Amino acid sequence: MFNETYELSNGVVIPKLGLGTWLLNDEQAEQAVRDAISIGYRHIDTAQAYANEVGVGKGIRSCGVNREELFITTKVAAEAKSYDAATQSINESLAKLGLDYIDLLIIHSPQPWSEFREGNRYFNENKEVWKAMEDAYKAGKVKSIGLSNFLQDDVENILANCEIKPMVNQILAHVSNTPFELIHFCQQNAILVEAYSPIAHGAILDHAEVKAIADKYGVSVAQLSLRYDIQLGLVVIPKSANPDHMRNNAELDFVISDEDMKTLKQVEAIQNYGEHSYFPVFGEKNKVN
Repeated sequence: MFNETYELSNGVVIPKLGLGTWLLNDEQAEQAVRDAISIGYRHIDTAQAYANEVGVGKGIRSCGVNREELFITTKVAAEAKSYDAATQSINESLAKLGLDYIDLLIIHSPQPWSEFREGNRYFNENKEVWKAMEDAYKAGKVKSIGLSNFLQDDVENILANCEIKPMVNQILAHVSNTPFELIHFCQQNAILVEAYSPIAHGAILDHAEVKAIADKYGVSVAQLSLRYDIQLGLVVIPKSANPDHMRNNAELDFVISDEDMKTLKQVEAIQNYGEHSYFPVFGEKNKVN
């Protein structure tokens, strides 16, 4: 799985499988990055809001693999909604990571988390942030730029006002919650879709119908869930600090049949993500991601 990649619209190559680091502190993230890279991962995803860029950077610099072989993503904080704030945050991320460049820089959300999916859409502010991203791209600070949690009209706002088109939109996408129209729109516009929380933070693991399909292929529900997204043409970035889980998440050498993909596409939506329901995309907006 580690050798499988997609090509972004600007020619940059991105691994289909990455390691997510949400909810890991600096120390945990540093070790997780080292473990993942030793296993074979070359794609690491973090964000300013995760407060672990320092740890991720330490893991990268101490992993024993050349920087050029790694693909590192971070995200501009959702609250940075001006050109100057975005520029400052980009420089802060580079400093915290201790890197000369970032492979993929993403706007974490079209709105501050406290206003997520509310009335103020921040269209003008996001144009400013995007200009800062374009300038960082031109300066060589970042190799590719993209979006996260942007709905179709949010993406259209950027497309209508950009010099450099977004290369990625990172969104919540997993079995039982797959925004097919948004995925299709992005793909039609040469924007690669990345799936965060591809295993639904574990909420899908006990789903009887999904488990029955996984058993049919002799794989875990987690592996089936990751393969499902990949067959939709998505990048997957499952979070784990457990090396055994990291290994299992990379063992995806099977193909889900068209019939089973159709069944998985129609699985009823999960309504409760348990302890992770506070995440703005999932539920209450009472804690910053």
